Amino acid sequence: MLNATWLETFTTLSETGHFTRTAEKLHMTQPGVSQHLRKLEQQVGQKLITQEGKSFALTAAGEMVRDLGLSRRAEEKSLRNVIMADDPAVGEVRIACSGSFAQLLYPRLLAAMQAAPQLMIHLEAAPQDTVVSGVLDGRFDLGVVGHDKSHPRLDARHIGREELCLILPADGVDEVITFEGLEQRGFIAHPDGFAYADDLFSLNFPDQFEGADRLNLRSFVNQIGQIPAPVAEGIGYTLLPRSGVEAFAGRSQLKIAALPQRRYHELWSITRRVPHRTARLCAVMQIVQNVANEIG
Repeated sequence: MLNATWLETFTTLSETGHFTRTAEKLHMTQPGVSQHLRKLEQQVGQKLITQEGKSFALTAAGEMVRDLGLSRRAEEKSLRNVIMADDPAVGEVRIACSGSFAQLLYPRLLAAMQAAPQLMIHLEAAPQDTVVSGVLDGRFDLGVVGHDKSHPRLDARHIGREELCLILPADGVDEVITFEGLEQRGFIAHPDGFAYADDLFSLNFPDQFEGADRLNLRSFVNQIGQIPAPVAEGIGYTLLPRSGVEAFAGRSQLKIAALPQRRYHELWSITRRVPHRTARLCAVMQIVQNVANEIG
């Protein structure tokens, strides 16, 4: 690629038609202008001007290089105009996070889009590995994950935490939670549920719990929004992050049971490491932070 500084010097020289005026305009010395010209000619491999006494004329190659310089100027000016006009209410933001967090987040994003008709937000529920790889390769502008993903191309920001909750029907009588009692109810399982059980039950029932694969299963649900539904109807129990509970339409039919040992999952937002974030991304990051604060 042609050296941008030499190209700009030559483009200015082509416009002024004079070495001294070019030097003055670019705050250079006249020998400096001549040196940039020689280096650019060496890079191109062609003479760019022909001397005619104290004046000069562009060669055919010089005219093409000048046109390239003018074109690059126009492109850079257009880019600067776009950057300077960065509007938080205009453009696209692509987000990925867990299904439970997405349920709680999406209504807030809908409100933001209602207020900004030119704002387009893509929200995708995905496993954490997919969230991280998607932010790295540019498929997502923003990700929410449960751990600090240290990576030289990522900026990670701790935004809060959410509790991993044992969910029971709200109309049940208050009772001392025992592992035997939960086994009698049966587990409403889901794709993340087994890992949640290993995490929470190993802390609270170390003597009785033998692993999630040994739990008494009552049902299995693959749709994140439907996982609490059987529990709301008095069928079994389940385990979910608090966001998955708060987003459920029948929240009043559920209760979060108190366990002696509480377990929290940290929440981190991740973005690509860039010099400047767009205004719209910053605005959406604030919405994500607000949601995280509410469930922390």
